[in-house]
Amino acid sequence: MTTKLFYEDPYRTQFETTVLKQEEDKQGLYAVLQETAFYPTGGGQPHDTGTLSGVKVTDVEEVDGEIRHYIEEPLQGDTVEGSVDWERRFDHMQQHSGQHIVSAVFHDTFNLPTTSFHLGKETVTIDLDAEELSDEVLQQAEDKVQEIIMKGLPIEPEWMSVEKAGDYPLRKPLSVEGDVRLVIIPEVDYSGCGGTHPASTSEVLAVKFLGWTKNKKQVRLEFVCGHRVLKELGAKHQVLGDVKRLVSRPEPEVADEIEQLLTAGKEKEKRIRDLEEKLLTYEARELAAEALGGQVIQHVFENRPMKDLQALGKAIVEQKRDSYVILVSEQDEQLQFILAHGQELDRNMNEVAKEVMPLIDGKGGGKPDFVQGGGRNVIDAVTFADHVKNAL
Repeated sequence: MTTKLFYEDPYRTQFETTVLKQEEDKQGLYAVLQETAFYPTGGGQPHDTGTLSGVKVTDVEEVDGEIRHYIEEPLQGDTVEGSVDWERRFDHMQQHSGQHIVSAVFHDTFNLPTTSFHLGKETVTIDLDAEELSDEVLQQAEDKVQEIIMKGLPIEPEWMSVEKAGDYPLRKPLSVEGDVRLVIIPEVDYSGCGGTHPASTSEVLAVKFLGWTKNKKQVRLEFVCGHRVLKELGAKHQVLGDVKRLVSRPEPEVADEIEQLLTAGKEKEKRIRDLEEKLLTYEARELAAEALGGQVIQHVFENRPMKDLQALGKAIVEQKRDSYVILVSEQDEQLQFILAHGQELDRNMNEVAKEVMPLIDGKGGGKPDFVQGGGRNVIDAVTFADHVKNAL
């Protein structure tokens, strides 16, 4: 079995070792080493990345009792020099230890156990056995977590028998037999865990809650730890800076200003919609007047959206209850059309549409008195409209 150097020293990132074998599985080419500092995916913590004698290690998984280092190309020689990406490793150490502290605080202070944990690329989430989290509880928990971090308590992983581990105030029962690795933060947390952790809570630096959402019958809390807090702060500051360049008010009043702008924008949009409806009504009157007493009102547009054709068609047939309406919009690659008639006429416009749609490889349908459709722009829009008129 491969010696797990990441348990002996989680800060170790450089090592030299012997290659035991290189093979392929469904995931790709992998190497098994005599010892490794690369942490494999497990216990909610993602795998390490890095290089083996310059060859990129893209994934590390423990499969059938062996640690497989998935590599981009074959390794040369029987020995290799391993190098673990320290920035990624330490980030995972900060997030994982921060999660232990957060879960311990919610468990011990608020009697809310953690039911699941996910260490993501950007944030960490835990599911808590609760229906909701008040702002007061969140603030108290965050303050308590930060207090523990600032104390600089030791984080002490220790291998022991399950029987001995039972002497500690475990946060949840152990599900293994034989020896177990217990991660101990004295007077704070005692949990079976196979992840990597720093030597002290002070190295977690800070924890910031980002909010919570309902997840089935529980609460999913999202947060960041360590250097991710600074990254999150920087991103938020960048967004706020961009907003402040657009809004003239001081920072504490920015939200009020944006709310006022949004309200004013919605009112303007409503006024614009009302004006557009009035314009379409006037346009419909003009189109109806152009018919000069004829029974067919026919018009071709360029790049007119279907919703305009629909509104115009409805407005015209309301005014000309004894007329047919043919409206066609010509666009770059397609034709769209409306076929309709007033209430005083009795004609199934679906039949007319079926007769002319093959001209444009089109599709469409609707009610007997109002049909819409479209197809390819393979003939001139005026020619298509004339075909529809002839069909009528």
